[in-house]
Amino acid sequence: QVQLVESGGGLVQAGGSLRLSCAASGRTFSSYAVGWFRQAPGKEREEVGTISWSGGRTTYADSVKGRFTISRDNAKNTVYLQMNSLKPEDTAVYYCAAGTYYSHPTTYWGQGTQVTVSS
Repeated sequence: QVQLVESGGGLVQAGGSLRLSCAASGRTFSSYAVGWFRQAPGKEREEVGTISWSGGRTTYADSVKGRFTISRDNAKNTVYLQMNSLKPEDTAVYYCAAGTYYSHPTTYWGQGTQVTVSS
């Protein structure tokens, strides 16, 4: 069993940066791929990006490519989402999720953290 807790959300002006953290409990966390997802009001949930268990592979949605970076520190059981050049359309609740398969790391979910980007 893995429990995930996101933190680092908040209010930021357009063009600013935030770093989200996804802290995990469970000794097997380092063997899981982790994905970041977001959901804005009235919209479908969107996958932002994924990182492999080793951190050696990452994938990003076109909407955030070049602005967002996912990294992980398995010694700290933590995955990060660095968000730069934020836009108002990045406003959403951001979730991290972990799972065995890189293509859909969605077995375990965090509770989400709100990110609001003002124009």
